[in-house]
Amino acid sequence: MLNAKAPPQPKDVWIDHPLGRLAVRVWAPGSADGSKSPIVLLHDSLGSIDLWRSFPKILSESAGRSVIAYDRLGFGRSDPRHGRLGRDFVAEEAEVFFPILREQLGFDRFILFGHSVGGGMAVHIAARFACCCEALITEAAQAFVEDRTLQGILAAKAAFQQPGQLQRLQKYHGDKARWVFDAWTETWLDPAFAGWNLEAVLPRVKCPVLAIHGAQDEYGSALHPQKIAALVRGPSRCEILANLQHVPHREQERVIVDLMANFLASTLSCTESQGNS
Repeated sequence: MLNAKAPPQPKDVWIDHPLGRLAVRVWAPGSADGSKSPIVLLHDSLGSIDLWRSFPKILSESAGRSVIAYDRLGFGRSDPRHGRLGRDFVAEEAEVFFPILREQLGFDRFILFGHSVGGGMAVHIAARFACCCEALITEAAQAFVEDRTLQGILAAKAAFQQPGQLQRLQKYHGDKARWVFDAWTETWLDPAFAGWNLEAVLPRVKCPVLAIHGAQDEYGSALHPQKIAALVRGPSRCEILANLQHVPHREQERVIVDLMANFLASTLSCTESQGNS
């Protein structure tokens, strides 16, 4: 009887950036196909590599692709970031950080998965690198500043005053925890940020798009994924999942992994068939 081959352990690497080093982790499936484009994960406003938990490993095995996650500058194990975020920080990820990540990791074509504000960043990356982005999946992404978003952040800010909350963030961000929290709340609650939206950039996204959203998301209504799906130029699907909130990949991990793997299998095989016809 043959023993099943255990999948390789994830590999940690560092990206050298003029503004500071970025921590990266790469998961590869046991039966890795080097010809398949990797899936790049972009985390939320309080996120980090470790907060993805088991999701990248399971996604890598189910999709049969490498999965790449990185701590944005100021988050997780990446170097600190000083000062407040600019109003263009969502677009900045596509212009300043992702190109160097892509260059140093040595991949050309790719698939994007962005959670929450990482979804907005993924939209900008998909637009900027339209010729190389094979598919875009957003989860709980904001497309504009909604009252529901601000109310959710205000509730989180009040809850953060309870004892132990900062310590929970320090587990993932160390001494950067306070900066991480303030970068989220003070940026989004700033009246100068109220007009931010993705309307101008979404039509530049040409790849297939899957917009996932929990029906009970405390930080945004179904208007967000509907707008994303409606405004992109590529084929799109909007999936509103009942009884789920802002972190579907943690609340129903297997459901999200299967939804993504099936979407990628059907979408990319269809694209390949069209390319061969």
